[in-house]
Amino acid sequence: MGIPLNIDWQQILLHLFNFAILAGGLYFLLYKPVKNFMEQRIAYYQGLEQEAADKLEQAKAQEEEYRKRLENADLEANRKKEQAARDAEKTAKMILDDANKQKEQILEQAKQAAKHEKEKIIQDAKEEIVGLAMAATVKMLHGEAVSHE
Repeated sequence: MGIPLNIDWQQILLHLFNFAILAGGLYFLLYKPVKNFMEQRIAYYQGLEQEAADKLEQAKAQEEEYRKRLENADLEANRKKEQAARDAEKTAKMILDDANKQKEQILEQAKQAAKHEKEKIIQDAKEEIVGLAMAATVKMLHGEAVSHE
């Protein structure tokens, strides 16, 4: 039996068998480990990406919390400043009231002192007038007695 084109089926089958062994060996020695390595690498980077996303989300949550704390701190500072202003105003009013009371007391004392001084001056003036009147009377009486003699 003549095989056309000089094809030897035994050689073709042997080459196919060799190719299958080579393909299987390459699959187990190269393709499968490289594929596993790539899957591990993809999983590793996905894990890193997930961690980064989680950390970013945590950072955003912390930023929002800090923003709220800062706003609350600002509100608290404003409230305390307003309270301090009210306290200062209250203290200033008390000081002014005390100053007004002291002013009134000083004015009252000054009026009393002026009144006593006025009364003393009037009393001294009356005594001086009486003294002058007595001296004039004595002089007049002395003048009449001298002229009668």
